[in-house]
Amino acid sequence: MICHMATSTATSIHDLIERVQRYNPNAQVDLIRRAYDFSARAHEGQVRRSGEPYLQHPLAVAKVLATLKLDVSAIVAGLLHDTVEDTVCTREQIEAEFGKDIARLVDGVTKIGQIPFKSYEEKQAENFRKMLISMADDIRVILIKLADRLHNMRTLEHLNPAHQKTVAQETLDIYAPLANRLGIGWMKAELEDLCFKALKPDVYTALAERVAKRIEERERYIQEVTAVVKAKLAEHGLVGELAGRSKHLYSIYQKMEHQGVSFDEVYDLTAIRVITDTQMNCYAIMGLIHSLWRPVPGRFKDYIGVSFRSGPTRCTGSARKGLRRTGRTRNRARSTRRRSASSRGCASSWNPTRMSRTTGSSWSPSSWTSTRTWSTSLLPRAR
Repeated sequence: MICHMATSTATSIHDLIERVQRYNPNAQVDLIRRAYDFSARAHEGQVRRSGEPYLQHPLAVAKVLATLKLDVSAIVAGLLHDTVEDTVCTREQIEAEFGKDIARLVDGVTKIGQIPFKSYEEKQAENFRKMLISMADDIRVILIKLADRLHNMRTLEHLNPAHQKTVAQETLDIYAPLANRLGIGWMKAELEDLCFKALKPDVYTALAERVAKRIEERERYIQEVTAVVKAKLAEHGLVGELAGRSKHLYSIYQKMEHQGVSFDEVYDLTAIRVITDTQMNCYAIMGLIHSLWRPVPGRFKDYIGVSFRSGPTRCTGSARKGLRRTGRTRNRARSTRRRSASSRGCASSWNPTRMSRTTGSSWSPSSWTSTRTWSTSLLPRAR
């Protein structure tokens, strides 16, 4: 594992438990505290590159897992994930203290961390991602590894510049795409921006400054557009929830590079998402949006009638400002889960409060099988 830590990411066991209890009031907090104490003893005397106690790293990893609303077993494994690799503790000790399920998760993360990755060729990176997915017998192993890498990227500045670039390139090639394939968009975006900052610091800084100058303008524009769409939906009796966002820096950089355009020529720096209840309403809302703003030719993709159930489109708004708009359908009875899936990806596939009587886990092998089938099916096939 990579050793570095920043004071800004410091957290506490009390913060972690409070976070878990917000989405899982019946969580086994005693188990979390035991894992924290076990990890503290195992890592006693160890420090990160910043000079802070090593324990802050597994705490931060567990906090990311809590953000994904994972079950207690995953949170505990996050607290323990480095004990077998970086201390004298063994898997047998973990199993004796916390059970087979948690020991299996810790062992899975340890094995993934030991796989050498040396090639950054696109095909080799794709094969490596497939290997990670095929090796893991539980999706939580992958999620813990992603949380581990996210925290390491957040604290990358404590490494020397050469090592920073190596870790960032590996993250950009392997872990950011993996987060994307598993549907965790916010994690993919953050990983990409952190990699961008490490690999091209001058370009990152210049672009960040330009974006910052226009952030208030973009936020105001999103609010204006959202208000217009909400009013029109109400006028026509259509149901829809709206959310706006701005493109992250690496996404802007990629567009500039791939299209050979300047920052001022990137028009779709903002986007809104409309979530509605039926396919018919989704088409109706898309038509309504196209009646308000002229769609950019060739930029409308109709996935509404297929499994993705979305229809991204790009339109030209006032003052030739570009805006990406996506209409999505969902079942009204499962609205909370649909909203959750858009931010937590495959992590939304189980209920952390529904615990198995046999394993004490809310995650079943059948759930992982379906998720693994989904994630591997999204990997590009070799030509």
